[in-house]
This record gives sequence, structure tokens and C-alpha cells, in this order.
Amino acid sequence: MVVLQLIHERDNICKQIHLPAQSGSSRVLEAMRRGYSREAYVELVHHIRESIPGVSLSSDFIAGFCGETEEDHIQTVSLLREVQYNMGFLFAYSMRQKTRAYHRLKDDVPEEVKLRRLEELITVFREEATKANQISVGCTQLVLVEGLSKRSATDLCGRNDGNLKVIFPDAEMEDVNNPGLRVRAQPGDYVLVQFCYCQLPCLVLTSISPQNQKLAGYALMS
Repeated sequence: MVVLQLIHERDNICKQIHLPAQSGSSRVLEAMRRGYSREAYVELVHHIRESIPGVSLSSDFIAGFCGETEEDHIQTVSLLREVQYNMGFLFAYSMRQKTRAYHRLKDDVPEEVKLRRLEELITVFREEATKANQISVGCTQLVLVEGLSKRSATDLCGRNDGNLKVIFPDAEMEDVNNPGLRVRAQPGDYVLVQFCYCQLPCLVLTSISPQNQKLAGYALMS
């Protein structure tokens, strides 16, 4: 695909793709009229990862869609484990007006079952995302500074090349363009960070410096 080739070749394009799955069951996907099967979806995932090494993948999932059985749910759990997404957006199904499901399907999965399945999906997603994001530990990555972190007044937040959120200390560092000059990162700046561990929804970093100067700190992924 031309789009995948461009993402791979251009440094100014994030190496991240949002690929909504909604369900890991081909039967449910057909009921949703998604236009693809589980097998076709997995094949696309493999193609994307072959085309863009190190790409970050995110997805959407719905728990308890109309007619979803326990087996359908188990297939969605297995898809989460198979793909190992870096980011995810998971919700319990709720009937919406002006949709095909509202007019033709029955919202027949009990609310408590939806919530239980959603919790199971979230647990598995977190386990697999931790494994997927763990490969960044020990690596130095370029991060685009966005501004102050909402988590701490002493931290900044930004995004790495996989569009993953990063939180790091608002500390002085040497300006690579002006050796000897100590500055603080501003929104729009790029900084190099080295990650030391992963803790969802975060990655953790151990340094921030264009000159590889070590600073205590951490970073987050969500």
C-alpha cells in the first residue's frame, strides 16, 4: 500500500496506525457489518508490521455486542493476545439510535455480562500492551514536547514516534545547537529520552538529554 510505504519512508510521519477491530469473532464482525473477517484483519496486521518495522498499533473493541456469545468473547480475548496492541480503546456495548443494530438486532447481552467481559478484555489488553511496550525499555527515542504533564507540576509530556504519550522531568539540559547553554524543553522541542521500565499506562525513562546526560525521571505510555 502507498500509505504504508510513505509512513515507512518519511521521518515526519508517526509510525502509528489505528486499526479498529471491534471484535475478534468473524460471526460478530459480520453482524456488525464490518466488511472483514478475523482472518483478513490478522493478515492486514502482519502486512503492516512487515511494511513498517516497529510500528505502534491501536484499536477499538466492544464487549457484549448484540448476540455475542461466550465463545465470541473468547475469540476477542485471543485476538488481543495475538496482536499485542500498544494502545486500545475498549467499551461495553450500548444501543444507539439511527444504527442498523438499533432497528434490526436485539441488545440481548445482560449488563453485568457486558461489564464482566469488558473487564476481562481490559485485563488482557494491559498484559499484552505491557509486553509490546517493553521492547522500548533500554532504548533512546526522540520525543516531541507537548507541554506540562497533568500528573505532576515538575514533569512535561510529549509523544514518541509511535504516538505514545511520554512523561519526563522538566529539568535543565544542554542545548545541542548551543553547546554549554543550559535550557529547559519547551512545547514543540524535541528531546532524547531513554526508557528504563514500562508500567501501563506508561513507559518509564531514565534520561533526557540531547547529549545523553543522565537525569532521573520517567515516561508514560497510554
